[in-house]
Amino acid sequence: MGIFNMSAQEIFTSFYENVIATKWQEWTSTIFQIASVWYAKKNKILVYPTGIIGVVLAAYVYFYLSSPPLYADCILNLYYLGMSIYGWYNWSMKKNEAVAFPISWCGKDELKVGILLGIISWGIIYWMLIQLTDSNTPGMDSLVAASALTSMYWMAKRKIENWIGWIFSNLVAIPLNFYKGFMLFTLMYILFLGLAISGYQSWKKESIKTI
Repeated sequence: MGIFNMSAQEIFTSFYENVIATKWQEWTSTIFQIASVWYAKKNKILVYPTGIIGVVLAAYVYFYLSSPPLYADCILNLYYLGMSIYGWYNWSMKKNEAVAFPISWCGKDELKVGILLGIISWGIIYWMLIQLTDSNTPGMDSLVAASALTSMYWMAKRKIENWIGWIFSNLVAIPLNFYKGFMLFTLMYILFLGLAISGYQSWKKESIKTI
């Protein structure tokens, strides 16, 4: 039964039962990912160490605890791991005693690269899910993954557009995780959506101060 065919009572019952059955890996991943997004909103480098713990556990959940596995989301979290290391390095760099990558808007080239990255990766991931896996949610799974690829790329460079990408990605991830029965992750993405909107507004204000 799809989420859109369920009554409010059925949705609540399903939500409650799945929260009770939630494994410790999902609980721990949720806590660390929420902390990571909070630090991102505050422009704090702790976004990366907390995020690394969260995404490694999320990859485990999506691959081993989902049936069938959410392959794209699993691979996506491994990509997060690599980009978190890259972003951690970037955010740690200094230039003339100031951060080397301050908050800023994308230039034309960075915007094009990010958008092309999202479109191309969506096509590749969708094709792979259809041809090589037993995924029953290839469209949404690949869309979450592709939009997050771009968002993470922009975040590593402290680009304000990363929040726009996360808003879109979260809007797709919320119903996907509910459908898969990951209730904590569903709540997490709802919270992420609010934090992404707030982060976008906060980073815009911060960019004005640095002009």
